[in-house]
Amino acid sequence: MPVRPITRLSRSDLADLNAFRTVERLRSFTQAAVELGITTSALSHAVRNLENRLGIRLLNRTSRTVSPTEAGAALAERLNIGFAEISHALDDINTFRDSPVGRIRLNVLNDGARLVLAPHLPVFLKRYPDVQVDITIDDRMVDIVAAGFDAGIRYGGTVPEDFVAVKLGRDLKWVAVASPRYLYHRQTPVLPEDLLAHSCIQIRTGAGVIYKWEFRKGDEYREIDVPGQVCVGDTVMGIELALADVGITYCPEARVARYLQSGELREVLPEWSHIAPAMYLYYPGHRTVPAGLRELIAVLREQMA
Repeated sequence: MPVRPITRLSRSDLADLNAFRTVERLRSFTQAAVELGITTSALSHAVRNLENRLGIRLLNRTSRTVSPTEAGAALAERLNIGFAEISHALDDINTFRDSPVGRIRLNVLNDGARLVLAPHLPVFLKRYPDVQVDITIDDRMVDIVAAGFDAGIRYGGTVPEDFVAVKLGRDLKWVAVASPRYLYHRQTPVLPEDLLAHSCIQIRTGAGVIYKWEFRKGDEYREIDVPGQVCVGDTVMGIELALADVGITYCPEARVARYLQSGELREVLPEWSHIAPAMYLYYPGHRTVPAGLRELIAVLREQMA
């Protein structure tokens, strides 16, 4: 097949180049297709067309892995610089608009999605209708820069260093809760150490370690490595299991406020609780802030004040 040198970039060329750099960054056609909002088949076709036009293989593909060739790695490095400049130029243009236009990509904890975005994002969307918000909910620790996100939302104290971090709302009260049915058949804990004789729903943090539950009463502090038959990766599943009488779970009080009010859950050790850092939105300080992100931060801080 004759090679067509790319001397003048068409819309198709730019789209295919961006498709290639996304696959190279994520090392996955499936993940790249999700990020770009196209099918895996269409993405594969775009990259193959680009390789045919250039006359050189850019990616090594197996049934399980994707990796750049030497030429592909060199091209991706240059493209990342070029597309970053394009992005910065478009961001600069937004300063001349009455309101921002563009897309914000967020990586958010489950708790962040429910405590921060679900109640307050509608206000932002209504106020800035030309800004699109792409949200990925993931409790794992993610390198938001490498993964192509503009910002993340995590608990304070877990935000990586070298990022600009903005506090959202107040510090959070963490509580242990269980269903009345579960507690009816067991002796109610009086001290945090009593949890060692109970079925607790363990929580694995985004860093992969099992979280030790923290309790404070005045000057007294306890850190309990609770036992449990089940371990979950987020508080969402823990709450659902507690509602199903599986055991005691540990979460921000705000996450279970309606269940406590309705009586579906009861607080365990109500005299013992722990105040932990609030949610923080964070973003890389060395980049131009994407269009709409400053406005999003302003709305969230306004709504959560």
